[in-house]
Amino acid sequence: MSYSVGQVAAFAGVTVRTLHHYDEIGLLQPGERNHAGHRRYGDDDLDRLQQILFYRELGFPLDEVAALLDDPGADPQEHLRRQHDLLTARIGKLQDMAAAVEHAMEARRMNVRLTPEEKFEVFGEFDPDAYAAEAEERWGGTDAYKESQRRTAAYTKEDWKRLTAEFDALHRRMADLLGEGVPADSEAAMDVAEDHRQYIGRCYYACSYEAHTGLGEMYVADERFTATYEAIRPGLAVYMRDAMLANAVRHL
Repeated sequence: MSYSVGQVAAFAGVTVRTLHHYDEIGLLQPGERNHAGHRRYGDDDLDRLQQILFYRELGFPLDEVAALLDDPGADPQEHLRRQHDLLTARIGKLQDMAAAVEHAMEARRMNVRLTPEEKFEVFGEFDPDAYAAEAEERWGGTDAYKESQRRTAAYTKEDWKRLTAEFDALHRRMADLLGEGVPADSEAAMDVAEDHRQYIGRCYYACSYEAHTGLGEMYVADERFTATYEAIRPGLAVYMRDAMLANAVRHL
């Protein structure tokens, strides 16, 4: 039994473009081709694709996935055991995040204004006040810091809900591109980086391209920021930094 590239894409929840890319780089080459030269995937190919997607979900770069799967001494059972351990750790993190969101939902339902400590729970390890403060400290942007403080002081719970949803959506878009193996300097990733920069400008303070690339460096250099993005998808902090830098180069 074999399947077309379109069928496999539908089974696995990936794009046909992703499968073509995996074939081109030798990560997943279909075991058969029909008389017209079209790709056909067998059961062994589907097993390998499942392993690839497990590792990609865990944030492994494609070259590391290839090295792991092509290791002649690798034990398939060990692959599954490693993935299970990593996924279990992520599940624990997501459960903590879900509990924080439930707390925020309950506070909103009861029309209770969140305390600073509770607001920190809503945002997880990302504190928007610290975000603006550290930006000011790093670049000496006193005016930007004051503007951020002025804006956020006036935000209501509904404002925070809207802003958080918008920011989360940006992160999901970037994480999806990372998961599909799209390069950080691609048009798609740079476009999301630009939306990220404009979001900061609308919601917190004027964010120049220089300041934006500085933020990207902070995402990687500061373990608190890194942890925030790594919780979304491993490798996202570096990916965002690279996309933000590429976007700045594109515009400057």
